[in-house]
Amino acid sequence: MQEGQMPNITTINVADAKRHFADLLGRVAYGGETITITRRGKPMARLVPIDVDTTAPHVADVQGWLEDDAPFFTTIDTIVADRETHRPRALRPADH
Repeated sequence: MQEGQMPNITTINVADAKRHFADLLGRVAYGGETITITRRGKPMARLVPIDVDTTAPHVADVQGWLEDDAPFFTTIDTIVADRETHRPRALRPADH
């Protein structure tokens, strides 16, 4: 929301809020709307958009935090190799 701009506030009764909850969440999350939920005309709760810091990096976008020769990669390669040769107990011959 821009500085000095009034928030878009809607008031809805609890019965309508129950019937249209998914739609209300969309209006709040994507439309920036604020919804006040009332019971018998008295405000009971408010749905407000969350402030999401879109500048924070996502873990999937992080690059270069491990060196190519980090021990982590050796460990992962060992685990993958062991999984490829692993034979589940259920498929092993029974010892009698």
